[in-house]
This record gives sequence, structure tokens and C-alpha cells, in this order.
Amino acid sequence: MKTVGADEAKTHLGQLLDEVARGETVTITKHGVPVAELRLPGPMKPNVNEASDALHEFRRRENISLDGISIRELIEEGRMSRRWWSMRR
Repeated sequence: MKTVGADEAKTHLGQLLDEVARGETVTITKHGVPVAELRLPGPMKPNVNEASDALHEFRRRENISLDGISIRELIEEGRMSRRWWSMRR
């Protein structure tokens, strides 16, 4: 991993981007303190299965439950509530 100061990074940005394109990671510092990191981007599209598994794990870990209510019932309840509020105006 390469470390450069902010002024040097500004002056040599094109060269640094070429290095990043080759797989190098560059840390940019300001007064010796890391403030940014240049690196190749990660995967652009999230894996749906991983996201679903993470959500289920979060619900299990945090003990979040819908108490047997389906998503469809929640949607319909929201629609009914919206209708009720719109009629009261």
C-alpha cells in the first residue's frame, strides 16, 4: 500500500489512478493523518441471496418478529390507514 500527501495526490492524480487500476491501494494523508483511500471499487451488484441471508440473520439476532402477520397484511393495513386519513381531511 502506497501513502502520499494531499498535495502530491493532487499533482499526480492521473499517475495514482493508473496505479490503482493495476490493483495498488493508495492512502492519501493530510499533515500525516490518513484522510482518504484510493482503491478499486468492490462488486457493484449486491448478491440477493447474501442480502436475504443477512436480513434473516439480523431478524434472528435482534429477535425481530412480525408475530405471524404477513407482509401482505401489513401492506393492506397501510393502505386502509391511508384511506382513513385521506377521508378525514
